[in-house]
Amino acid sequence: MSDSILVTSIDEAMKWGTGKSLWPFTFGLACCAIEMMSTMGSDYDWARFGSDVFRDSPRHSDLMIVSGTVTKKMAPRIRRLYDQMAFPKFVISMGACASAGGPYVRGYSVVDGVDQVVPVDVYLYGCPPRPEALIQALKLLQDRIVAGKVKH
Repeated sequence: MSDSILVTSIDEAMKWGTGKSLWPFTFGLACCAIEMMSTMGSDYDWARFGSDVFRDSPRHSDLMIVSGTVTKKMAPRIRRLYDQMAFPKFVISMGACASAGGPYVRGYSVVDGVDQVVPVDVYLYGCPPRPEALIQALKLLQDRIVAGKVKH
């Protein structure tokens, strides 16, 4: 057994801890939410990556996953919930609809992506993206947080 010393700063320790224990708040608006929910099941076991159970309150979470079409009527509610989240806060835009409006992009009531409402850290394209892709997006976000490449 060797004697070793671990030297780090509080900032580095906080980034590591935040990146490894995100508390997600689901904002499922359409069919992508079904794929998001399946990541919690035993087949994909989302909890093994440090993001355990989806939280019911934005005050208890620091990761918002927006999946589905964002309408102009829903946009202020998304912003309000985002503002209520704990700091630091992160957003994953899941699916073509949340990321760019999807097939409804020319609709009179559709926002051209959730990034028009809240800042997005990771875009996950697909219609709908598979659970494996959502886990990959989570891992990408975690790596960016630990590396200090997220602006918050």
